[in-house]
Amino acid sequence: MSKLTASVEPVALPPAAASAGSVGRPVQRPRIALLSNPKSTGNLAQLPRIREYCADHPDVFHYEVEHAHQIGEAMRIIARVRPKVLAINGGDGTVQAALTELYNGGHFADGPPPVAVLPSGKTNLIALDLGARGDPIATLEQLIEMARSDLAPHTVARELIALRRDDGDAQPVIGMFLGGAGLADTMLYCRTKIYPLGLPNGLSHVLTALAVLVRQTLGLRVSFLPPAPTPLKVMLLSGGQLTGKFALLAVTTLEKFLLSSRLPGATDGRLKLVAIEGSIGSVLRGLFAGIGGWLGTTKFSGVHVQSADEIRIEGDATSVILDGETFHVNAGDPVVLNRAQPLSFVKLAA
Repeated sequence: MSKLTASVEPVALPPAAASAGSVGRPVQRPRIALLSNPKSTGNLAQLPRIREYCADHPDVFHYEVEHAHQIGEAMRIIARVRPKVLAINGGDGTVQAALTELYNGGHFADGPPPVAVLPSGKTNLIALDLGARGDPIATLEQLIEMARSDLAPHTVARELIALRRDDGDAQPVIGMFLGGAGLADTMLYCRTKIYPLGLPNGLSHVLTALAVLVRQTLGLRVSFLPPAPTPLKVMLLSGGQLTGKFALLAVTTLEKFLLSSRLPGATDGRLKLVAIEGSIGSVLRGLFAGIGGWLGTTKFSGVHVQSADEIRIEGDATSVILDGETFHVNAGDPVVLNRAQPLSFVKLAA
């Protein structure tokens, strides 16, 4: 854990974050609070550079957590520091855990600061959607420069997904992208079979896509390929329902979808559902629509794009993944997705 200071208004440093030489002395309010997950795969090479950068820049208060249960304490300390921006350094799973704590924890009396996401970790859908690309140090520098003036022109309100089990969990899990059906199977396959090979992210994703293509076109069912999708039932609050085997099922509040497609109504705050049926023809039509930017604007057989305020998903011993966290779904035991109140995010140059 690192303590860093800034040059705005004095604030008493939380004891848990103070170094031996600074206990009892007032320090300055940092502009950026950086929450890092050193166990995030993408951080293994970058974190030493980030630590060194933070040590040289008193604008940044750096706090590291290794486990999700530590994020609550991290937020309590960060709230006492009162930064202008909360930056998250980790993959989508780290972002999801932090958003869940921000949403449920009530640590910031005046509301949480705008959230920024550094391009770190194996998956970076949220960072990419917010315009964060390339070197995380460059992103930090950009955030510091933004925080020295009015942040309002650089912030956007984003709706979130609140996931509960059907028993009505009091505190939902919060995220921005959920994958199910064949997409979830593919994500789990990449995580358990391909990432352990130690290959670069890009190559890992290409190999995963090739494995899915081989299974889809040849119909092979062998252990070294992703499994075939199992049946799912998707129910919308409006009364619509989809059933069947889907090569891809996704629910998102992100403005951009796979292949950088912008879904219709991307900024209306409703949950966006994309479901592509399991036939090779439907998959090719969905791919064609995504590449051409027609996803949701032109009807294609086997490709479904809808908006809803609530979505229920149940299936036959399958899984869904919300920003890195896996939830098992069974018949009669659905997960329920609702719109959550928006949070403010820092939008970088896209």
